[in-house]
Amino acid sequence: MPREAISVKSKKRRPASVPAERLTTPLVRENGVLRAASWDEALDRAAAGFQQAIDAKGPTAFGMFSCSKSTNEMNYAAQKFVRTAIGSNNIDSCNRT
Repeated sequence: MPREAISVKSKKRRPASVPAERLTTPLVRENGVLRAASWDEALDRAAAGFQQAIDAKGPTAFGMFSCSKSTNEMNYAAQKFVRTAIGSNNIDSCNRT
C-alpha cells in the first residue's frame, strides 16, 4: 500500500476529474443519442422515469445503494428520499465492508 494511502479503500480511489473533463450541463438521451438539456428537463425526466417504474412494478422495485465515503448527511438524505418519496425500504451501503 502506498505511504500516502490511509486505507485499502483510499489506495484504490481515483483522483477527481479535472475541471476540463467534468460535465457542466445535464445530458438526456433522445432517440439513442445524448444531448444537452436544462436542469429542469433532466430532473423532470428522472422523476418521470422513477414514477414509471413505480407504476409498473411498485415501489419495492426501486432500490438505492449509498456510498460509505459520503457524509452522514448525504446518506441520511438518500435513505429519507427512498423511504418517503419512493416508498421503498430497499437501501443499503458498503459501510459494512
